[in-house]
Amino acid sequence: MNNKHISSIVGGVALGSAGVMMMSVLTGCEAPQEKQQNRYLVIEQQTNGKYIVVEEMPTEGPNRAIIREKDLDGNTIERFMNEDEMKALADQEYQKVQNGTSETTQSGNGSGGMGLGGTILAVAAGSLLGNMIGNSLMNNKNFSQRASSVNKSAYSRSSNSRRSAKSSSRKSFFGGNSRSSSYGSRSYGG
Repeated sequence: MNNKHISSIVGGVALGSAGVMMMSVLTGCEAPQEKQQNRYLVIEQQTNGKYIVVEEMPTEGPNRAIIREKDLDGNTIERFMNEDEMKALADQEYQKVQNGTSETTQSGNGSGGMGLGGTILAVAAGSLLGNMIGNSLMNNKNFSQRASSVNKSAYSRSSNSRRSAKSSSRKSFFGGNSRSSSYGSRSYGG
């Protein structure tokens, strides 16, 4: 084989590899997205008419919720909401996000809860509408704050503390904790 032929083979392989890599980047194959965990929620209406999540559990089945509301006599009534109903409410609220009228992205005190659609979107956007929408919403500072304020469940508190513990203990290149190193101040020999 002559050098010109070898050079064209190597160039073709490099171009082919670059093409495959570019296609995987364009199609999203370079980092597969993990599926958002479905949830079983208990959502309770507050005295101000707004809603908060009081219980949240991961589930292998479809998303679903129990909605606790007060009737005109002050009695608590529970109703079941299936995944299709939840998805419809979340989608309606997401449309409000798109046109700037959703309470989920408004700044201010959200400790009193939100409407039912906003509460469902805040807690289950990724599993109901997809990871891309869920991630983009959580990147909005106001949405993120409102989402954490509406979720009063023990599951949410424990998963948030696990996330903050993971992010606060970064590992160094050699596997140790980056904040403390036992190798830095020793002297050998002399």
